[in-house]
Amino acid sequence: MKQQGFTLVEMMVALFIGGLVLGGVMFTYVSMKVTTRDTMTIGDLQETGRLALNIMQRDIEQVGFWGTFYEDSFSAENTQVSLTPGQKPAPDCFAGANNGSFPVFNVNTNFRSVYSIETMGGEALNCLNKTKENTDILQVKFLEGLQIDPTDSTANNYYFIAEQERGEFRKGPIAANTIGGNATLWRYRHHVYYIDEQTFKINDRDREVPVLMRRRLAPSGKMVTETIMEGVENMRFLFGLDTNNDGRVDTYRSVNKMTAADWENRRGILTVQVFILVRALQEDANLKQLNQTYTLGEDVDQRILEFDDKFRRALFTTTIRLNNVGANLWRI
Repeated sequence: MKQQGFTLVEMMVALFIGGLVLGGVMFTYVSMKVTTRDTMTIGDLQETGRLALNIMQRDIEQVGFWGTFYEDSFSAENTQVSLTPGQKPAPDCFAGANNGSFPVFNVNTNFRSVYSIETMGGEALNCLNKTKENTDILQVKFLEGLQIDPTDSTANNYYFIAEQERGEFRKGPIAANTIGGNATLWRYRHHVYYIDEQTFKINDRDREVPVLMRRRLAPSGKMVTETIMEGVENMRFLFGLDTNNDGRVDTYRSVNKMTAADWENRRGILTVQVFILVRALQEDANLKQLNQTYTLGEDVDQRILEFDDKFRRALFTTTIRLNNVGANLWRI
């Protein structure tokens, strides 16, 4: 029985067609892999920016809320700080007069519940040993929005005991028989947000990554350090001020333009514009967009950042209203 195989020409044609099919499959696979990687990186940037904004927004919105304490400011006549020296943070985070974790009454200034500075790197606010240069630091002091029953108070928190014309800062737990019948109890917080750089091992390589950090007042007598979000490279704040007491924002000022009187005016700061620049954790070798430029703010002091590396970045911004300041002063 006579049998015939492929001719040389047929074999070459088959190999050529097979090569085309294999090349198409490989090209599709590589393209899908690159697209998937880019999509995941962009998704990570969006998630990082959204979460960072949401975390700070919850704190900023609470600024100016002091429960059922309705006085315009804290003074020796209406406020008591019932803490021993060992219960106060050391070192405390502060800059300027009356800007620590708790109010003091030997200076002629209001207690600052919100404050911000631009750092040039290194130490800042008396408690930060290392910060990323050319970024802003945000300091906020506030009460959580949930009223606490004295039986639910613990030694792990500081509390503010509020009455209409009297307030008291105290470390928990709080016994019900030690506060007035009309007093309300609230958890007290002091947070400082800043950017630092940390070393992470990614794909078996040590990489310097910018990180959004927080210092938090803790009953242990410290401002404890917390890592909030990796990949936050820069942040900037603009403060919307009511300069004529009509309950409307008249101007926005950068931290460098804010005065001591601006910070101490409990009715003056109505909104905060937040700008956050987020960076991918790893470089993208396929990124074609070099010479990236990002502008944080549209004021005369706008911060312009330029990069020529291959990191993907995204800029996020939002305006946060201080619900308990100015014409919106809290009343319960």
